[in-house]
Amino acid sequence: MGRTLSIAIICALFACGPLRADDSNTGDAGAKAATATATEKTASGTATKAETAKTGVAKTEAAKTDAAKPATDYREEIEELRQLMREQAQQLGEQQKQLELLREQLSATHKSEISESAPAAEPTAVHVTGTDMAIRPEAKTTEAAQGDKPKTDDGPSSIKYKGITITPGGFIEAATVSRTRATGSDINTAFTGDPYPNNAIGKVSETNFSARQSRLTLLLETKIGSSKVTGYYEGDFLGTGVTSNNRQSNSYVFRQRQLWASVKWDSGLYLAGGQMWSLVTESKKGIENRQEAFPLQIDPQYIVGWAWQRAYGFRVAKNWDKFGFGLGIEGPQTTFGGRGSNNNFFFNTPGAGGGLYNFVDTAGYTANKAPDFLVKMTADPGWGHYEVVGILSTFRDRVYPCGAQPLLTPATGLPAFCTGTNPNVSVAGAFNDTKVGGGVGFTARLPVIAKKLDLVGHFQGGDGIGRYSSAQLADVTARPDGKLSLIRSAAWLGSLEWHPNPKFDVYAYGGGEYAARTAYTFVNPTNGNTVGVGYGSPLFNNSGCNTEGFPTTPGTAFPPTGTPTGPTSGGTCAGDIHQIVEGTLGFWHKLYNGPKGRLQWGIQYSYLEKLGWSGNATTGIVPPATIVSQRPKAIDNMVLTSFRYYIP
Repeated sequence: MGRTLSIAIICALFACGPLRADDSNTGDAGAKAATATATEKTASGTATKAETAKTGVAKTEAAKTDAAKPATDYREEIEELRQLMREQAQQLGEQQKQLELLREQLSATHKSEISESAPAAEPTAVHVTGTDMAIRPEAKTTEAAQGDKPKTDDGPSSIKYKGITITPGGFIEAATVSRTRATGSDINTAFTGDPYPNNAIGKVSETNFSARQSRLTLLLETKIGSSKVTGYYEGDFLGTGVTSNNRQSNSYVFRQRQLWASVKWDSGLYLAGGQMWSLVTESKKGIENRQEAFPLQIDPQYIVGWAWQRAYGFRVAKNWDKFGFGLGIEGPQTTFGGRGSNNNFFFNTPGAGGGLYNFVDTAGYTANKAPDFLVKMTADPGWGHYEVVGILSTFRDRVYPCGAQPLLTPATGLPAFCTGTNPNVSVAGAFNDTKVGGGVGFTARLPVIAKKLDLVGHFQGGDGIGRYSSAQLADVTARPDGKLSLIRSAAWLGSLEWHPNPKFDVYAYGGGEYAARTAYTFVNPTNGNTVGVGYGSPLFNNSGCNTEGFPTTPGTAFPPTGTPTGPTSGGTCAGDIHQIVEGTLGFWHKLYNGPKGRLQWGIQYSYLEKLGWSGNATTGIVPPATIVSQRPKAIDNMVLTSFRYYIP
């Protein structure tokens, strides 16, 4: 543009005058356009200079009359200048055509979405300088520069607040579950509650619809010095209050799933505290929160055999490039199983409503002596992920030795301090008894085909660690004297996860959990009968495990009074669980996965089998009659569906 302006000034100095008719071609038109453009950009300042230049020309011509060159010489120079202007205008015309074409291409690119999963295109501005044209991205553009570029409603994925990055998340779910044997459960399956044939509820199927697994999350991140500080909250609606129901308002309470804070230093040292996933939960890599590797299940109780707990925890971990090591304390609790004890002990306390514990929770709250201690080591050598976990748990109850025998009158064999009218209910000699249990777990994730096919194997076993697996088999039972006894348990899981393309995930799981017989006996001194005590005793009566019970006891009044009640469990059935196994097959299909979130749906089929320890048809007979083994069994088939929208 500078050279064009110079040509215009020279032409003015030498009084070029109007062009001839034979010069009115494309070049002349381009020259005129270029001259006009230059004149517009120089505005009034250029016009002033032109007037001054004309005055100077008049004076100069008067002073140079004698030294003037022949007219033919001036015509040659003017012709050269005109030729230069034609070439300049032609180049400018070509550049204008290229610029218009480029603008059309940019407009078409913004108006059509080549791929929904692609991030939004960066705004582009075009700069023309002289005969050079450059295109570069710009962070900010004016409305004039944007032209016909379409406006977008994309907002930030995170919010900045006082140096803290706040990122919301979660998903909304519409889920269904159908079971061939009703359990009275929502989409989370109570595996131990699968009904035996004696339970009338197992004679009907059930179909439930639920949006309660819908989840909201909030992630807070900031830097303090060289450390990264993180806070995380996660909640859903899979909790119940006293008044929760699925009738007209169909309302359930919002519950706390996770609530924790962590700090990580550049050295790899990591601290975290709050309600979080247990250290027994498999990690994708290292030992840090939000690195958990979950099964792809729709069922929020997950899969039988998978190790997990979500409770209070405080952990200290160190992560290196390929290895991780962590120590943690976690919230303890005692789960009890079995029967036949003399009820001369306790280990739970009822919930105190005023203390904000659930007073209608009949299982109660364990009066814990100490937290659970866990240790975890991980390895990521370059192919696969490997874990070893250790668990140490403490259990305690208070025992009243004078009640060790179920007698209403004094009997021989009781301690001497058991005195009084009814020595069996004396509190004399009461003491606290403690048992220490624990176990170990192993996990290996093998990328058989990188990013396509993963094979996972998991095993966990020990004494008193049933609570750390999905089915929640019992931790302890009681001996005849009232002291607790640890139940040996094992859990295993095999997983196959296939990702054929970015839109599909296919999974197959097979797992099981086992609880060992932990059985004892004592002799009733009044009749000499042997009595079974503990968990899974072969003396327990399973005679009614296959007999359906009547809903209510028939009355004699007519017309009958009252209203229909719930199903009953029928005849006598101890049914202590020997093992639970589950096989699952399912898939997820992502309809959309991009900057506006993720939309997906999936279907899952599960086969569940619960097998009880064999028992007797009678109990307490000495010498025993012919024993007819009674081994209860329950089978359920489940189909779950899910439709989810994940917040971006």
